[in-house]
Amino acid sequence: MFPFIARRVAAAVGTLLLSSALVFLAVQALPGDVATQILGKDATPDAVAALREKLKLDRPAWERYVDWVQGALHGDFGTSLVSGKAVGGEVSLYLGNSAVIALVTVLFAVTGSLLLGILAGLYRDRWPDHVISTVSLVGMSVPEFVVATVLVLCFSVALPVFPAVVLYGPEASVGQLLPAVWLPSLALAVVMAAYIVRMARTSVIDVMASEYVTTARLKGLSTWRVVTRHALPSALLPTLHVIALNVAWLAGGVAVVENVFNYPGIGKLMLSSVQNRDLPVIQAIALISAVVYVVCNLAADLGAMALNPKLRTRGRTR
Repeated sequence: MFPFIARRVAAAVGTLLLSSALVFLAVQALPGDVATQILGKDATPDAVAALREKLKLDRPAWERYVDWVQGALHGDFGTSLVSGKAVGGEVSLYLGNSAVIALVTVLFAVTGSLLLGILAGLYRDRWPDHVISTVSLVGMSVPEFVVATVLVLCFSVALPVFPAVVLYGPEASVGQLLPAVWLPSLALAVVMAAYIVRMARTSVIDVMASEYVTTARLKGLSTWRVVTRHALPSALLPTLHVIALNVAWLAGGVAVVENVFNYPGIGKLMLSSVQNRDLPVIQAIALISAVVYVVCNLAADLGAMALNPKLRTRGRTR
């Protein structure tokens, strides 16, 4: 078990290092000059050169990358070129707001999709399966911003139950943001759950047709016990990685939905930073997204190890 975990952790660290290099290179390759963007087109060459020296943009790219990585390891992502504040504090403020949406989305999407996927698999080719499969197919086909717009029309315009946009800034408390969290979370959950439902349904159908499930039924075990004790652990194995990918997808999907609802989250900060060429903020957000992706996949691997005895005993059988 320990070699399995060690390999996965080493792969995760290597992925993060590669991601950090790609993020840094991609941000540096953005067209235009940061100093000119900050000072304006009327700035003199001497002023632009002085600002580039102050921002250390005149140094080689590899030196700036090493400094950035060293600072990031200590939680120091530099200073925002727009606000002049520490990037870490500014990003954490917006990230906390997005975490509220992400938490509600994951709770609704993962729990609901697993239940619906299992139900569709157990009632294959019957009306529950047809209804669930049709709804999930629609959810996979419609982009999240379209779902968000429809939800606004239904629950903010036709039935004014929830606010259409957020009027608070990033310093708002959870209580102030809570009424505006449900529609963005529901929009993301609809799209996210559709993929998990399809995978859970397929996994349950495959497992229920396996020999060991048939043997358990022949032994006289109840359907509930066969499903909970024998089918579900195996059916969840391929579904875990789909869940991990969809949770990691939230880092990008939330950016679109947050701008539809004017929600003060990490997605809104990312788009404004791209428009203002606030490179330190862009790099920090991109690196955080990579960390979320790697952590989700690592958690899926460890969850698969916990559910699959073969992975836990592989090292001992050699």
